[in-house]
Amino acid sequence: QVQLVESGGGLVQAGGSLRLSCAASGRTFSRYAMGWFRQAPGKEREFVAAFSWTGGITYYADSVKGRFTISRDNVKNTVYLQMNNLKPEDTAVYYCAADTSRPGIIPTTKPNDYDCWGQGTQVTVSS
Repeated sequence: QVQLVESGGGLVQAGGSLRLSCAASGRTFSRYAMGWFRQAPGKEREFVAAFSWTGGITYYADSVKGRFTISRDNVKNTVYLQMNNLKPEDTAVYYCAADTSRPGIIPTTKPNDYDCWGQGTQVTVSS
């Protein structure tokens, strides 16, 4: 089983930046597709970004494309989400997730396809 722990959330003004980290432990991390999702109060969990285990295939939600960047360091067993030009509508709890049930060649954007989740980190963007 893979354990995931997010960090890096906080309060930032609109236009600012944050970098979220997701530290993984347990089973071989580097072979899994990884994703970031977020959930705002009263809303369903939504896809933010995901990539294959090689990082060669990357997907972004339209709402964050051009502002957010997902990356991974397989030596450090860590996935990152660099968030620039943050907007108030980016306010949510952000979760990282691992898809350990299939080869991580092609990432998925569906939350139900991910079977390992972190506890989440709060990101609040003030206007």
